[in-house]
Amino acid sequence: MRHIIYMISMMFLCTAAVRAQDIASKEALLMVHFGTTYDDARQKTIDAINARAQEAFPQLTVREAYTSPRVMKRLAAKGIVKDTPTDALLRLRAEGCRTVTVQPTFVIDGVEMELLRRDVNRLRPFFDSISVGTPLLYSIDDAARVCQILAQRHASPLQDDKKGATHRSGKKGASHIVFVGHGTEGPATALYSQLDYMLSAMGYSNCHVATIEGYPTLQTVTDVLKAQHARRVTLVPLLFVAGDHANNDISSEWKEALQAEGFDVNVCLEGLGEVPQIQQLYIDKVKH
Repeated sequence: MRHIIYMISMMFLCTAAVRAQDIASKEALLMVHFGTTYDDARQKTIDAINARAQEAFPQLTVREAYTSPRVMKRLAAKGIVKDTPTDALLRLRAEGCRTVTVQPTFVIDGVEMELLRRDVNRLRPFFDSISVGTPLLYSIDDAARVCQILAQRHASPLQDDKKGATHRSGKKGASHIVFVGHGTEGPATALYSQLDYMLSAMGYSNCHVATIEGYPTLQTVTDVLKAQHARRVTLVPLLFVAGDHANNDISSEWKEALQAEGFDVNVCLEGLGEVPQIQQLYIDKVKH
């Protein structure tokens, strides 16, 4: 009930703004992000894809929203104010937008997507049309494209030389890549195992996928690395932003744990949102 009262109040308060400021376009694109408190990472990912979206859709009013209350609270303390999806949508409606596309930069269809769809559904009566795009990993084709992009960026497929020796295959001394995602307790965590399987099927058996809060786990990938006699390991965030989890969990806990097992460990602090090809996948979702 409080949500309904809040939304109605906002609509009445903004009626004057609608009359005074009728924006040229009645269609808008709302980019929704989990958010980050790391300024440099935000510029490379969130700000970058927002700008790319505006460039790709100059006819649309492009806005952004954050979903993490903790991130928004910390940013507000620094004087940086970010709208929630509900606030951003109500502002757009008050400005005269009646058709909105909501595109999240989430990686999987997990809890954040469920909450976003819930918020959008509450506001549907205020719009002629409002649609929600899918996260990065939604279909089999999505997973295949992401695997190809990441593998080409960080690894190379198996190659047999004239003597029949296999390079980067997991033999002693070979380099291995571990893409580390956030993970979830829900069924969407199966996507990480799917990525791991796809990478191997594509010939990148030196590439692995693990999660911080799901499955496969750190122990899972550690056992795989041992079984393949890996020596050098590079950890790469499978996260849109290389923020808190990348700088703390991956660069600290995961790196130290693998080093304790005898591996030579490096960390590539690059978020998925920094990769131009990954950015394009999100833009393609908006077009779709």
